[in-house]
Amino acid sequence: MLITDPIGDYLTRIRNAQMAGHRMTEIPASKMKKAITEILYDQGYILKYKFAEEEGKAGIIKIALKYDPVSKEPVIKGLGRISKPGLRKYAKSSGIPRIINGLGVCIVSTNKGILTDKQCRNENLGGELLCYIY
Repeated sequence: MLITDPIGDYLTRIRNAQMAGHRMTEIPASKMKKAITEILYDQGYILKYKFAEEEGKAGIIKIALKYDPVSKEPVIKGLGRISKPGLRKYAKSSGIPRIINGLGVCIVSTNKGILTDKQCRNENLGGELLCYIY
């Protein structure tokens, strides 16, 4: 199975696992997906993650999804792709969108690595707008 948009597939797997009420989801690993996973963990959108390495392969990422303890609602309310393989979206640091007036996170690929919108504004960096999450 050939995946033309690995980040879109990553987001869809998380979205589908949450809609089905799963605690865990497994995603084929890559450096970019690992960086996005670390941002999701740092921002408090996922409970835990584990990189399962395999010999000669990138391995898989195991993600423990986070739910509200009282309402059992998923912590991630929405996530989506901004820059698609057919239409890339780039922005300067001043042009990076604020997701829900700063409550959400925009993940940006810069020459200093994968960063959040806040980090990009602080370091005055622009780049490719990968996805948003809130």
